[in-house]
Amino acid sequence: MSKDPVCGMQLAEASAAAKSEYKGKTYYFCSPACKAMFDKNPEKYAAK
Repeated sequence: MSKDPVCGMQLAEASAAAKSEYKGKTYYFCSPACKAMFDKNPEKYAAK
């Protein structure tokens, strides 16, 4: 299980709607909208 860094939703990596790589770590998202928000400002969300 992973936590969407934007909205905080718990989700299984295999069923994630999207993912991004940032500084060598993979982040998983519940929706393309959360991924887009993360990609605009990854420093803000990666710190969570």
